[in-house]
Amino acid sequence: MFEGFVEERRAGDGAELRLRRGGEGPPLLLLHGNPQTHVMWHKVAPVLARRFTVVCPDLRGYGLSGKPPVSADHAAYSKRAMAADMVALMRGLGFERFQVVSHDRGARVAHRLALDAPEAVTRLCTMDIVPTLHHFEKTDMAFAMGYYHWFFLAQPHPKPERMILRDVEDWFDIQTSREPKDRGFFHPAARADYLAALHRPGTVEAICEDYRAATSIDLEHDRASRAAGRRVACPLLALWGAKGKVAEWYEPLEVWRGYADGPVTGGAVNSGHYLPEEAPDEVLAALDGFLEG
Repeated sequence: MFEGFVEERRAGDGAELRLRRGGEGPPLLLLHGNPQTHVMWHKVAPVLARRFTVVCPDLRGYGLSGKPPVSADHAAYSKRAMAADMVALMRGLGFERFQVVSHDRGARVAHRLALDAPEAVTRLCTMDIVPTLHHFEKTDMAFAMGYYHWFFLAQPHPKPERMILRDVEDWFDIQTSREPKDRGFFHPAARADYLAALHRPGTVEAICEDYRAATSIDLEHDRASRAAGRRVACPLLALWGAKGKVAEWYEPLEVWRGYADGPVTGGAVNSGHYLPEEAPDEVLAALDGFLEG
């Protein structure tokens, strides 16, 4: 995995980050989802590294990156704090402007990154999400049942943590079995990395804090941005799994156009939720027509 990449640790904005970096060319930041690590990009990052300098970090709290403690306001796991890590990381590598490709929770970080640092993000790809604010403001029975884990993980500390930590591997299998039911697309080495991270002290607490932030401080930031008229300014590519919930509940391009001033393009990929691992060739084809460099 990640042939030609270096694995290293670098400073974010208050959290040390594990990452892999490889390739040459314009900078490209890849942000992973939950309950995974940067290793989820193992099928696409080496191909992208033929054209780009690819940077794949573990988000704060996830993988082997730093894990700030649980707090009453969940601010350390706000998408604003996570996005600030990425600005600091990329600047530390010498990149003031860069493109971002993102999935799941990482795409929520990327959305906030594009709002808070529009001068830094030149192009943005999100995978299998619509904005967090839209989810919560449109919540109905179908969403609550389909995304029940959002509401479970956001319960007060330490209730969900105690339940998860009784059998972390069983929780991982349940968490990743939404669609499709077969998880054979997880490479054994990738799955091992995800599980090793979940067994590290603080990771499960950090994941829950991420979801608690999404129900509280993140919504405050999102509403303030909306009131100020702040929208995604750069070109945005929205991809989603044709077999997933996003496609079932929303018209993703229409939703994203309500949150963006720049052009919004994209479409469905023949996969469930885990696009880069289930359908890497389709993902790469879509990115090939979108990324500059």
